[in-house]
Amino acid sequence: MAKIIGGLAVSHTPTIGFAVDHNKQEESAWAPIFEGFAPMQEWLEEKKPDVLVYIFNDHVTSFFFDHYSAFTLGIDDHYEVADEGGGPRDLPPVKGHAALSQHIGASLMADEFDMSFFQDKPLDHGLFSPLSALLPHDGGWPTQIVPLQIGVLQFPIPTARRCYKLGQALRRAIESFPEDLNVAIVATGGVSHQVHGERCGFNNPDWDEQFVDMIVNDPQRLTEMTLAEFATLGGMEGAEVIMWLVMRGALSANVKKTHQAYYLPSMTGIATLILENQSREAPFDVQQRQRDKIAQQLAGVEKLPGTYPFTQARSLKALRINRFLHRLIQPAWRERFLTDQNAMFAESKLTDAEQKLLRELDWRGMIHYGVSFFLLEKLGAVVGVSNLHIYSAMRGETLEEFQKTRNQQVLYSVAGKAKA
Repeated sequence: MAKIIGGLAVSHTPTIGFAVDHNKQEESAWAPIFEGFAPMQEWLEEKKPDVLVYIFNDHVTSFFFDHYSAFTLGIDDHYEVADEGGGPRDLPPVKGHAALSQHIGASLMADEFDMSFFQDKPLDHGLFSPLSALLPHDGGWPTQIVPLQIGVLQFPIPTARRCYKLGQALRRAIESFPEDLNVAIVATGGVSHQVHGERCGFNNPDWDEQFVDMIVNDPQRLTEMTLAEFATLGGMEGAEVIMWLVMRGALSANVKKTHQAYYLPSMTGIATLILENQSREAPFDVQQRQRDKIAQQLAGVEKLPGTYPFTQARSLKALRINRFLHRLIQPAWRERFLTDQNAMFAESKLTDAEQKLLRELDWRGMIHYGVSFFLLEKLGAVVGVSNLHIYSAMRGETLEEFQKTRNQQVLYSVAGKAKA
């Protein structure tokens, strides 16, 4: 079974990544940052976690306000470095543990957390700024990640209590994963700072110290605070420290603190913290109970003939071809598809098998491969094939045979009026 070995908490200010990139670790203004990071580096080197469940927030880089979710879990097998305006940092992509991510996602949904999920999105300084100071990365990172993005920039945002409860559910999810893995929970963000408006530059070292003490010794008390109270004490952007409660909720009630440090160089209080888990085995198999709970909603669906639930695993496998088909909602892409397919296939890096499915309009084969039906009907609208033709192909029947099973023999598609 997967085991949570501890929790790390660290600020994610871009200051950290800037200092790494410009080799400022030994300069007097910057050295205290890395003195605080050194015990965390040593802990990670000693414990060698297989996976870091990494709690962070994006800074309007990959997650814009046109679709902004409270809790968004990465389910990909790798994550690139985002370009935040001046070009991406010179860091390698980090591998994701897709199987653990997908299990966590299913478990959180079973525990009634309405999650969002993402693939193929680069990650910004919220993740890579502290990660680049925590781990060696020449030639690649020594561990895999499961990124959990918390939407803390556009109100309403999750409460402190909800974040803590998410952490408790995260523990159930990780500990019920059947593979033997050592997992560390990394929380990022904070501590006190404000970067906008006339209150820009606000800091509160006394609150930072009190907050870290409460995270260690009395996290439940923090869940009673409102977001306005966090902002009053720690600055509006500093209220993002509620993300630390996700990490703390995933650990045992009693923890062993092995490191704590703090430094305020400029705009953001930079705190580092190591908590070692002190969990105990339950007298009953609670992990199997959680796995049974996860499986309950789809139990028996495998007995339905010709039925293929669109799972995250299928989605990840068929992401390229699904994205290709999704772009058919763009007029210019549609026009190119009708006149220049080969170049588009190469540009989109479709496999030979994926290209064959599209060239042959193998509707049922695409479903078997992992294409969403609702992208097939877009393809049908572009090439002039009605939904009913696609439905009949699903059953291996001619249109005439299929129509005999319908109450009314009509044709339709999702094409607009000019195309219909």
